[in-house]
Amino acid sequence: MQSMIRGRRLREKFFDAHLFADPVWDILLELYLAHIEQRRVSVSSLCIAAAVPTTTALRYVNSLIERDIVLRQSNPFDGRMSYVELTERALSQMRAYCVRFSELLTAVYGK
Repeated sequence: MQSMIRGRRLREKFFDAHLFADPVWDILLELYLAHIEQRRVSVSSLCIAAAVPTTTALRYVNSLIERDIVLRQSNPFDGRMSYVELTERALSQMRAYCVRFSELLTAVYGK
């Protein structure tokens, strides 16, 4: 999963980053990786991971919340901070995608 995220950023060394702007996918990848690594993701760090202006990232996060893809939880120790995570349904979808993506890579490039 980390290699998938690094690969997305690597493209920017060869092509204009705006050609590949896909902040929602970056958000989903970051949240899925956080789930795998068992770490919490704050809204502010998720905005950084999306590689777009904060207001744009927040709009996408709110859209994902409305679509029941992402959950936002308040930090019980700091009311100014909240955490974001994928819903169970979204986790299942990301798992299925990663399995299929891995199968496709194996079919194309072998082991």
